[in-house]
Amino acid sequence: MSDILKVAMPKGRIYKKASKLFREAGLDIPVDVDDTRKLVIEVPEAGMEFIMAKPVDVPTYVEYGVADIGIVGKDVLLEENRDVYELLNLGIAQCRMSVIGLPDWTPGIQQRVATKYPRIASQYFREQGQQVEVIKLNGSIELAPLIGLADRIVDLVETGQTLRENGLVEMTGILDITSRLIANRVSYRMKNGRIQALCDALQQVIPSPNEISAGNLQG
Repeated sequence: MSDILKVAMPKGRIYKKASKLFREAGLDIPVDVDDTRKLVIEVPEAGMEFIMAKPVDVPTYVEYGVADIGIVGKDVLLEENRDVYELLNLGIAQCRMSVIGLPDWTPGIQQRVATKYPRIASQYFREQGQQVEVIKLNGSIELAPLIGLADRIVDLVETGQTLRENGLVEMTGILDITSRLIANRVSYRMKNGRIQALCDALQQVIPSPNEISAGNLQG
C-alpha cells in the first residue's frame, strides 16, 4: 500500500478552512484549488493526494477505500451512515441543523417536512413522537413552505439571513454541525502511523470543545 495519504476533500468553503487548519498543523497544503478544474491534486511535499469531491460523496470514497481519509460535515456523516471511522471533530464549518417554518405555523392533521436529510429528519420526528411525511429535496429547501409543498423544513442554518429574507423562523434546533476527519477502516490499520501523526498534529491546533460550542453562529 502506498505511503501517500489519499484525502477526499470538498471544494470551496470547507477546503479553505481545512487547508488552513492543515497548514497551522505544519503541513504544506495549497491555499486554494478553486482556480483549477483538476479533480485529483498531488501534494508530494506533504505526502498527500487530494480527491476533490462533492461533500455528500466523501464518506462513500472513504468507505470504499479510494480515499484513506476524508473531511466531511457531521450532517453528511449521519445522513449517509457509511462504515468509516470518525477520528476528529475539526471544529470548522460550524452551523446547526434546525426545524424551520413560517411564524404562524400550527400543527395540522397531515404534516409534511421537506429536507435534504430524510434519514436524520425521520429519526428526529420519530424520537419526538410526531408522525410526519418526509419529502426529499435537493435544493432551495426554503421554497417548500412558501409554496405549500411542506409545512416545515429541516435544513442547515449558518447566519439565518436566508430564513429572514424568506419570512421563515427557526422552531427547534436538532444538532450542531462541524466538519469531521474520517478514515477508511483498512487504511487506519495499514497507515496508522501516518494517520495518527496527522491526528496528533491537528489536535494541537483545532479549537477546544468549549471554543467550538461558543463559536456556533447565532441568529
